[in-house]
Amino acid sequence: MSFFHSFWQLTVDGLSTGSLYAVIALGYTLVYGVLQLINFAHSEVFMFGGFAGLFAVRGVAPGGASGWTSVGLIAFGLLCGAAAGGLSAFVLERTAYAPLRRRGAPKLAYLISAIGASYFAFNLAGKEFGRQNVNGPTLYNNDKVLFHIFSAKVQIRTVLIFGVAIVMLVLLDRLVNATRLGKAIRAVAQDSDTASLMGVNVNRVIVLTFVVGGLLAGAGGFLYAQVFSASYTMGFLPGIKAFTAAVLGGIGNVRGAMLGGLVLGVVEAYGGQLLGGNYVDVVAFLVLVLVLLFRPSGLLGERLGRAA
Repeated sequence: MSFFHSFWQLTVDGLSTGSLYAVIALGYTLVYGVLQLINFAHSEVFMFGGFAGLFAVRGVAPGGASGWTSVGLIAFGLLCGAAAGGLSAFVLERTAYAPLRRRGAPKLAYLISAIGASYFAFNLAGKEFGRQNVNGPTLYNNDKVLFHIFSAKVQIRTVLIFGVAIVMLVLLDRLVNATRLGKAIRAVAQDSDTASLMGVNVNRVIVLTFVVGGLLAGAGGFLYAQVFSASYTMGFLPGIKAFTAAVLGGIGNVRGAMLGGLVLGVVEAYGGQLLGGNYVDVVAFLVLVLVLLFRPSGLLGERLGRAA
């Protein structure tokens, strides 16, 4: 099928994949906005959330479910995945970052610590969960078509992923821009020393920022595991793509992370169709390089501390 005949289907599929990237990218951009460092262990937080949500649902409904029961189990899985992601992010911050912060360590030390924590979690998951893919119970018919957009088939899983991503973006945007915690996050992101002098508990804000990012990543991990499968390697490639999405949209910008994820997903879909599946990753990273050459701050390029 030619590119033009499959254009709308490619667009829908790309937006679905991009929504997953965006959910993970929100965690990257939150942490970067506050600490100005990349949490390279965030992909493992995503992985633990995926396993937790999957195992929780399997424990409740090992044979799968349909109808409204399926909807309830999906919500349950999202909550369990989010809780596991938040807990993982909390433990990560307390063990890999907090000790360095207390000692005033240089940024390079944070980077090395994050990479070490990532490899530790990666191998721990491989040992505890096995080296094979873990499939979840059938909670809905992934291939069922709900409606069409021109010639594109919109399936249940597409609506689910996109809907959850939009809800998460809206909630996070409101949290950052319309709550007391969000005001504290923006203050720390803009100038942590001044925020501390003004009475903001910087350490508490950093911990909560990690936890919020973990909640989002864990819920996204469950969606990924349910739609595809879970494995101890599941966080690596989506994590790299999500980091790319965060940079593409403007790292440190919540809305930019969402936009970057959607753009990256669509570009991958188009590139895979035009050049072949083997070039999907090449096209995605090439677009990133081109955007940064002409707009180094990304598409929106506004730091969290200066967000409206």
